[in-house]
Amino acid sequence: MDIPFSRWHAAIPPRRSRRRFDSIELESSLLAELQTICREFRPFPEARAELVTQSPDRILKGAIGPYGKVKGAPALVAFIGDMDDPYVQEKVGYLGEGIILEATAMGLATCWVGGFFRPKVAASIVGAAENERVLAVTPVGHAVEDFSLEERTMTGFGRAHRRKPLAELVTGLDQTELPHWMKSALEAARIAPSAINRQPWRFYVELNRITISVDSPRFTFGISKRLDCGIAMLHIEVAALDCGVQGRWEFLEAPRVAKFPVDSGR
Repeated sequence: MDIPFSRWHAAIPPRRSRRRFDSIELESSLLAELQTICREFRPFPEARAELVTQSPDRILKGAIGPYGKVKGAPALVAFIGDMDDPYVQEKVGYLGEGIILEATAMGLATCWVGGFFRPKVAASIVGAAENERVLAVTPVGHAVEDFSLEERTMTGFGRAHRRKPLAELVTGLDQTELPHWMKSALEAARIAPSAINRQPWRFYVELNRITISVDSPRFTFGISKRLDCGIAMLHIEVAALDCGVQGRWEFLEAPRVAKFPVDSGR
């Protein structure tokens, strides 16, 4: 499917991680839409998403982490990758964020959960193949109206999501020289979600290209930094498309993740 870039770009700023849900079942129309996006958004054959509506608590039980327990979610989406692929982490991050942005645009709440769920239970429920692994999940549903203290801490109310400024993340061209599409793409990537808000991505910019790398090879929180970078990759592409600029990701060897060259005429 083609990326609905305007719809997803508009969903990036309001997206917040929510862990407290109204436990009522989702409307059948919303479930049908979620099923459709999981089935049709397959940018890479090595990554897929599966909607789970039966006993999501079996997967989420124990999903406590530093920001509290996920409670009351009526459904979840599991993000599954082929572990034989060397770029599986970034591909799952890219895929999963597309599902999350679509859910956000639908008025639903989500939360990336990568290190505090039951992956073996999830794999059994979604029918993962021997070479596949459930790398992350997101609860999906209607959030309770009020944010909990833990959610307020996590989202950093009033502090621009506690995000680092672009000056700390970007090297290469001076920011005064960046074309409009690139400024928009980098800002979208800057506010992307990451494990424990670690923001591991770094960007090297040239006139018609953005290269994304991880900040260090250190593995933290049991979640690959390359998965986080896959999330930022989707944000970059969505914002670029919304500015009328097309490109194609090319995967790279560590510590670099991928580069996004665009039409040289831009």
